[in-house]
Amino acid sequence: MKKNILLIGGSTGIGLEIAKKLYKNHNIYIASRNKIDHDNLEVTHLEFDVLKDDISSLDLPEQLDGLVYCPGSINLKPFKMLKPKDFEQEMQLNFFGLIKVVNGLMPKLKESNQASLVFFSSVAVKVGMPFHTSVAAAKGAIEGFAKSLAAEYAPSLRVNVIAPSLTDTQLAEKLLNKEEKKKKMAERHPLKRVGTPEDIAQMTAFLMSDKSSWMTGQILGVDGGLSNLNLS
Repeated sequence: MKKNILLIGGSTGIGLEIAKKLYKNHNIYIASRNKIDHDNLEVTHLEFDVLKDDISSLDLPEQLDGLVYCPGSINLKPFKMLKPKDFEQEMQLNFFGLIKVVNGLMPKLKESNQASLVFFSSVAVKVGMPFHTSVAAAKGAIEGFAKSLAAEYAPSLRVNVIAPSLTDTQLAEKLLNKEEKKKKMAERHPLKRVGTPEDIAQMTAFLMSDKSSWMTGQILGVDGGLSNLNLS
C-alpha cells in the first residue's frame, strides 16, 4: 500500500537521495525552496521556505503517513567567534522550523494509522567536538523534542532521529573539497570513510517502512562508528 510521505527540504543531498529510495513505492511530496533537479522522479514539488512560509497553506493530502525534516546547517566556528544571533539562526532552521512544521501537520499525521516521523541530529550531540557548539545545541534540542514527542503520541505516531557523522553532500563541501581533506576525515572514523547520502537514505527508508514498526523514540547513530568506538 502506497504511503503519503512528505520531505521538507528534499531537493538536494540527503533529501534527494531519500526521494530516490521512496518514490517508486510511495506518493512523495517535497516541500523546498528549490525545485528538484531530477525530472525522472515522479514526485510532487511544493515551493516552501521553512523560515518564512506556513506549512498548513500547502496543498497536501488529508492524510500523511510519513514526515522527514531535512533542513540543516554546518556552521563550525570557535565559540569566541560566535554571537548569540548565530545560535538563534541555527535554532530557527534546525529546531523552530521543525516545531512549526510538526505543529502545522499534526492533524494530517494523526489521520494515518501510525505515521512515522524522522528528524536529523548530529554525532556532535553525543560526542563533544570543538567548534560545534551552535550546531550541537540546535541538534540536541531536536533529540530531546523527538523523544518527548514519541512518548506523548505513542502508539499513534512513531518518532525517530538519525544522527549522522560527516556526510559527503553539498552542505559539507568546504570540509571535503580536497582529496587530502576527505582522507583525513575518513581516518577519524572506525570504518575509515565518510558517510554518503545513500547511507542516510537507507536508514530513513527503513524508518518509513513497516519493518520498523516496533521502533520509536530512538536516536540512531549512522556515523561510521565514531560515536561509540575509540580505536586510538
